[in-house]
Amino acid sequence: MPSDGSADAPTPEKPCLFCNLRYSQLVVMRNDFAFALRDTSPVTPLHTLVLPLRHTPTYFDLTDQEIAAANDLLRRLRAEIHAADLAVQGFNIGANAGAVSGQTIFHCHIHLIPRRAADLDDPRGGVRGVIPDRMRN
Repeated sequence: MPSDGSADAPTPEKPCLFCNLRYSQLVVMRNDFAFALRDTSPVTPLHTLVLPLRHTPTYFDLTDQEIAAANDLLRRLRAEIHAADLAVQGFNIGANAGAVSGQTIFHCHIHLIPRRAADLDDPRGGVRGVIPDRMRN
């Protein structure tokens, strides 16, 4: 089985979780090519996912229009989150691409994770923390 999730394409018997949420009341923001949802297992409060409307497995499968649409939402969400929580001082942005990277739902989703001053004792290394021993190198 491929590690990129291509074997997990949605079918009528097994629909895609994120495709089913495209037009739900859980959507917090949208544009013509992308939508955003709050993460149901947030790393920090207001952790949000940005997804293409079209079902596609990873970030690298997005079209230029979808990348632009995702970036539009990321910027708008950043402003909205800052307005809602003045304690937010930074963000981590990332996407898992393929099973080996930790991706478990094979509909591209970009994480926007708000960061606050005291959410970690030592945040140096940021996204390098996906491999804990490499975080501070």
